[in-house]
Amino acid sequence: MAEALEGKRILVVEDDSEMLEALQLLFEDLGAEVVTAVDGHAAVELATSGDPDVIVLDAMLPKRSGFLVLEKLKGNSKKGEKPFIVMITGNEGKRHQVWAESLGVDGYLTKPFRMEKLVSKIEACVA
Repeated sequence: MAEALEGKRILVVEDDSEMLEALQLLFEDLGAEVVTAVDGHAAVELATSGDPDVIVLDAMLPKRSGFLVLEKLKGNSKKGEKPFIVMITGNEGKRHQVWAESLGVDGYLTKPFRMEKLVSKIEACVA
């Protein structure tokens, strides 16, 4: 499971400190280089300056929502192009998922989710 993430640069954008720490530790244990952000403005800055392979993006963020971050970062690229973005959210229902998909998200998970499922989605993106 870990080989696909070895040496990959992952930007984790999450405002919940416990979730952020859990994701950071998970990806570091799998050999990835991890950078973190806790708000949407920092996410855009780090994504544009740091050239991440994958962004794990919470939908609900301070300063700029994950959807606005997604729109900004995927506006000039398409689904299936780097940076790959997997959105994670506590929002249930299809409306937000459809919106994220229309903006070019590469993967979408509703919280709570199994970490293995997130890793599988990321591995599928970078394979």
